[in-house]
Amino acid sequence: VQLQASGGGLAQAGGSLTLSCVASGRSYNPYVMGWFRQAPGKEREFVAGVGGSDGRTLYADSVKGRFTISRDSAKRTVYLQMNSLKYDDTAVYYCAFRRHSPSIATFREAYNYWGQGTLVTVSS
Repeated sequence: VQLQASGGGLAQAGGSLTLSCVASGRSYNPYVMGWFRQAPGKEREFVAGVGGSDGRTLYADSVKGRFTISRDSAKRTVYLQMNSLKYDDTAVYYCAFRRHSPSIATFREAYNYWGQGTLVTVSS
């Protein structure tokens, strides 16, 4: 499975961006699809995740109420709608798939496949 993330760019504080991540290749059947981010000099952190069978979601406290994750299984795509962007949202955003468990894990080691990252820069 290969993941291709896109949609990053420059946004003003208070603005919006939508990230997309498309999966290709065989053996596509993730239980969980998620987004992480890594700011300069910081550890990669969980942002949001969406489960497969029931579409349940989980968000980091820092983005709750501002970001929305969704998936379109037919298109093999997961989205991250980011509203009310803040300067602190500036980071490289990575999509990730988890295959072997339906739990939305918040630690990176639980995820099996990763996209290449897309840069989001928020100007204050």
